[in-house]
This record gives sequence, structure tokens and C-alpha cells, in this order.
Amino acid sequence: MKPTYLQQTDENLKEKFDFKRQRFPYSVVWTPLPLITALIPFIGHTGICSSEGVIHDFSGPYTVSVDDMAFGNPTKYVPLECESKKSWDEAVDKGDGEYSQRMHNLCCDNCHSHVAYVLNQINFEGGGWNMISIWWLCIRKSHYVGISGFIKTYAGFAVVIILIMVLRMVLS
Repeated sequence: MKPTYLQQTDENLKEKFDFKRQRFPYSVVWTPLPLITALIPFIGHTGICSSEGVIHDFSGPYTVSVDDMAFGNPTKYVPLECESKKSWDEAVDKGDGEYSQRMHNLCCDNCHSHVAYVLNQINFEGGGWNMISIWWLCIRKSHYVGISGFIKTYAGFAVVIILIMVLRMVLS
């Protein structure tokens, strides 16, 4: 069976994941980027998790962080499914090896590209993954880690909107 989206209820996900230890087996994870997410709340930083749930993220030039996500703990996750632990972990390791040799480029070779590379290695949903499709996956299929994840994702944006409204009232 080819890797696919996890088709389980939220209750089953809570049993599978360890939110306190930040373990999300077979998942893509997302966290806000300082300042950028406050202005555009659907832009953030992604990582991909091993079969044990350990987060791997392309966090800078020639750097793949393992179990220490560059911009803080995930606020959202996309649960995926793969029957072969060995194939999944080999794809994550191959992605780490490839991206630890690459220069990070905010616009065209970044954390989203690293996740896409891994999903293409495992031929997830037939392959063809890229930065944009990973971004869209995180928008369409993600779950918040809880109310704290929702707040962390949108608090900066709410502050920006309130400041704009206050400034408009003051300057009017």
C-alpha cells in the first residue's frame, strides 16, 4: 500500500502522538516564523517527522535540525500514513543528507523543499511535491496541536490588526 493521508479521528491521533514531547510520527509539522507569520498568518516553517515522531527541519544553510525545530515547537501538524517504517525513515535520512549539503534560500530552496524532497523519495500520493504543494498541504490538512497552537499561530497577526485599527482611529 502506498503512503497516504491518515484517516483517523482526532481521538486516535491523540493516542498516536505525544504532544508534550513534541512527537508526531509520520507527519509534516508547521510553526510560525517570527514577524512574517504576524503579517501573513499562512506563511510558516515546516519540518517532517520520522516514524518515531522526531522532527527534522531544514533550518538554515547546510543545516538540518533534528529534534530542535528552528522556530519553536509545532503549532500544527499534518498526519500521514506509511506502512513501511524502514522506507519512511530512509527517505527522511536521505532528505537530511541532501539538504545538509544545500544553501538555504528563503524563496526557492527552503524548509518546504526539504519536506517535498522526503515525500517525493517515498512517492507519497504519487510524488510531484514542491514548495507550493507542501504549503497548500499545511493549509488544507493540518490540525492545531491545541488551543495554544491556534493562539501562537494568530496572536501576532491579531496584534498587527489591532495596531492598524488603533492607528487609523488616531490618525483620522
